[in-house]
Amino acid sequence: MDSDTSGQFSGSAAQRRAAVDLARKKVLAAYDSSAYPKRAIYSGHNLDDNPKSTYPINNITTHYKDTPAPAQPNSESWKTYHSAWQNYYQKYYSEYYSNAARNYIAKEQLKAAREKAEEEEIASALKGLGNLASKSTDKKAGLSIEGGALDSSAPLDENAGIKDRLRQEIRKKATDSAKKSRRHRHLIPIIAGVVVVLLILFLQYNRLIFAPIMAYVSPGNAPATEIEALDPTITQTVSADPRLIIPKLNIDVPINFDIPLSDVMSAMNHGVAHYRISGASAYPGEIGNFIITGHSAGDVYSSNPYKYIFSGLERLEDGDLIYVNYNSVRYTYKVVSKQVIEPTNVSALVVQTDKPLITLVTCTPLGTSRYRLLVTGEQISPSYENASQSETPTVTVDEAEVLPANEPSFFEGIWNWLTGK
Repeated sequence: MDSDTSGQFSGSAAQRRAAVDLARKKVLAAYDSSAYPKRAIYSGHNLDDNPKSTYPINNITTHYKDTPAPAQPNSESWKTYHSAWQNYYQKYYSEYYSNAARNYIAKEQLKAAREKAEEEEIASALKGLGNLASKSTDKKAGLSIEGGALDSSAPLDENAGIKDRLRQEIRKKATDSAKKSRRHRHLIPIIAGVVVVLLILFLQYNRLIFAPIMAYVSPGNAPATEIEALDPTITQTVSADPRLIIPKLNIDVPINFDIPLSDVMSAMNHGVAHYRISGASAYPGEIGNFIITGHSAGDVYSSNPYKYIFSGLERLEDGDLIYVNYNSVRYTYKVVSKQVIEPTNVSALVVQTDKPLITLVTCTPLGTSRYRLLVTGEQISPSYENASQSETPTVTVDEAEVLPANEPSFFEGIWNWLTGK
């Protein structure tokens, strides 16, 4: 076997050399027998009969038995000689290149088949990577996973190259999958905690976001052109349904009159509420303070359609007009003052006056119930020269204790439910 080539290649070369030598001998034999029909005779003896003769070489005389002098090969002999060689080489190389082409095609087909099988095996193996990331060993591939590293103990066979590449691919994919899975597992509790915190904050404080927005969105249902068309100098006959109308804020909302203190919160689910205490018990047109309260904020998921009805009350300024429809008469008030008080300062509603007044009460700042905003207006229409004094109710300031608030927040509602309030 040659040192630079494989045994297969050396064997093929030896076979080709042997074939060439055999062909050369046959051609030479054919050519020699036709061109030179001679036989050597030494001293009258046939060397073919006694090739080991002991005659001295000096005594050997070469004769040609009835053999003429060698004739020169003619053109026909050369043609025969070359034709024999050409036929041989044509047949040999034709067969050689045919075999080489067939071998090359077979090798390419085998290579393609192996690559396809390898791809299918890898694709099949990659489908199970999710299971590999959660198991400690892979019995089929002889792989173990410890701390993100894989060790192989499977024996090699004739497909060792393919299996090794498959193992490397599985090792890489499994390691990446395990690392990602570990990172994601660390992030899951963090993400869950953030989501829970954001959800709690939204449930508790969403009104802080939406109330300021709703302050600049018309909370009423009536078109603004109809409200602005009102003439405050003319006393008009209107529907008997009691309503509060504020053109600047586009508010047109029902008024629930004579609501007991215990029912004010539920009454504000149906509009705004009027309640009476000692010193602030007037009705529209009477001397004294006429009180109306409403919500300025509520949770966005609340079903109360009037939770933002007074969200824009802070926008009212001195001189703005307020209308109240009561007993088929429209009363017009002009804003004269605003103030912010503590929720427990109920006595701020008690005003010594000789005029019919209206006081709108709501919570401030927007989205909270920390303080109360009072907006007070004087009646300018109709004339109140002959107006009567309001009657004093039995409910005192001390009994009121605290001014009505916005709807309870999420946790306030849970606390009220637990305490039975």
